Amino acid sequence: MAAPKKGRSASAQSKPWRSLALILIAIVALTGGMFLSGHTTPRLGIDLAGGTSITLRAVPEAGQESAINKTNMDTAVDIMNRRVNGLGVSEAEVQTQGDKNIIVNIPKGTNSEEAQKQVGTTAKLYFRPVVATEVSGAAATASPSPSASSSASSSDTDKATSSSSPSSSTTPSATATSQGRAVTDALKADPTPSTSASASASASASPPASSSDAGAAATKLEAQYAALDCTDPKARAKAGDGAKPTDSTVACGQNSQGQWQKYVLGPAEVDGTDVDEAKAVLNTTTGAGWTVTMDFTSSGAKKFGDITGKLAQNQPPQNQFAIVLDGDVVSDPSVSQALTGGNAEISGNFNQESAQSLANMLSYGALPLTFKEDSVTTVTAALGGEQLKAGLIAGAIGLALVVIYLVAYYRGLALIAVASLLVSAALTYVIMSLLGPAIGFALNLPAVCGAIVAIGITADSFIVYFERVRDEIREGRSLRPAVERAWPRARRTILVSDFVSFLAAAVLFIVTVGKVQGFAFTLGLTTLLDVVVVFLFTKPLLTLIARNTFFSSGHSWSGLDPKRLGAKPPLRRTRRPVQPAAGPVDPKEA
Repeated sequence: MAAPKKGRSASAQSKPWRSLALILIAIVALTGGMFLSGHTTPRLGIDLAGGTSITLRAVPEAGQESAINKTNMDTAVDIMNRRVNGLGVSEAEVQTQGDKNIIVNIPKGTNSEEAQKQVGTTAKLYFRPVVATEVSGAAATASPSPSASSSASSSDTDKATSSSSPSSSTTPSATATSQGRAVTDALKADPTPSTSASASASASASPPASSSDAGAAATKLEAQYAALDCTDPKARAKAGDGAKPTDSTVACGQNSQGQWQKYVLGPAEVDGTDVDEAKAVLNTTTGAGWTVTMDFTSSGAKKFGDITGKLAQNQPPQNQFAIVLDGDVVSDPSVSQALTGGNAEISGNFNQESAQSLANMLSYGALPLTFKEDSVTTVTAALGGEQLKAGLIAGAIGLALVVIYLVAYYRGLALIAVASLLVSAALTYVIMSLLGPAIGFALNLPAVCGAIVAIGITADSFIVYFERVRDEIREGRSLRPAVERAWPRARRTILVSDFVSFLAAAVLFIVTVGKVQGFAFTLGLTTLLDVVVVFLFTKPLLTLIARNTFFSSGHSWSGLDPKRLGAKPPLRRTRRPVQPAAGPVDPKEA
């Protein structure tokens, strides 16, 4: 029976090394992954890295005040969130504040300026037919727009073969007068009457305008077009103000050469809600390079098929449709045949960034409400750095106080506690660095507070175990059996305590929004790591140290001195002498 017992003892002694080797391998693997990914520091939130905070206020259209409700506000938040996330700014925060406001926090970094621009672009998306266009600031000609080298085609086998440049048919020598007359004639001719649902509803709700009214509107629009200078930011901001989807309007857009171009646009034929999905695709089959593919809803497919069929019969530039977002023309592809397949592809001088930007606008551009910017606040990197420095100082002070307490009260055992805290800190840092690119986790000031609170939670687990070991020593047991007997009781207490902390963090994460979620996430993460460190590092390390003479002999600085702990002497049984039984005395002995 002795041999099996010896084997079991050897197996038990090998377990501490297994656990320590396992956590060491995990740290090395995670650290290697951190360096291979190129993200060696955690991503910082807006309050630590600097950035922009935008407050948007919902503004209902006339007679539609009831449109500002929780459903539409939540939809707007979701669209804005996906819009900025589509540009890789995954740590941006979009959340409602009150009944009418949305707060958008965009940290400084890659694509942050483009994300800020798209978040501010809060109006609805429309597809409008192009009546006339020219480069703004040039002689009044209808010269082609270099940005409008894009074309729209169906994804069916019979792709549309549109012209490579959606230019106007007016010759470069055309004068301003002839161009204005062309605009007026085009508007009076109305080559592309609206087929959208909104236009039909508007037409049925009001009597048709007289020819004199139409002529007056065309003359007014002609004057606006002639006076419009898209190189002027104030003029661009006012272009098309007050125009309804059913109205013709003027607009500005920037081409691929950076030139501003002005447009006369007809009534909206398709709106953003008719686009089901849009993607940026690298087309290697036809050599078209980066393109944008669009899938329409069933109703949108019919509208798009109708308008492209009518546009295909016209000459440039009236065979183009403009994609208009917040009054700006973001693209103006041309068509040469009806696109009735429910999908289309826009090709042209795209690179990956411009194709992805257009796809995002098409996918997430149709907000259910109109928003106005109430305030834009910029947090400088210097201010963020000061807050980060203050948070780190607070963490260092908290850690120092915990270490001082451990050394003063537990003496030699403090080495185990400090080593465990260092392992927990290393795991927390590496995992936070990896979670940045993986799920968009950004370390903000509340998250730093959560990490500071976790120092106390982790230290509490060590204290529970140390006190259980001390209780066993007070009962008269030596160190090695005391370490093993104390573990089951300490383990239960640690698990219950960490479960309560994790549950509180999970509830806080679910019921809160914004930066408070950073605190809850960090608290939950460090609580889970506390369990890992205690099971795979603290307990195995204490098992090994118990074999060391300095600790097992109960040195006064080991923190396990039986005399200082008031240990009871070991209980030993003593044999009493047997007393003779009482009885009658033998007369002879007497």
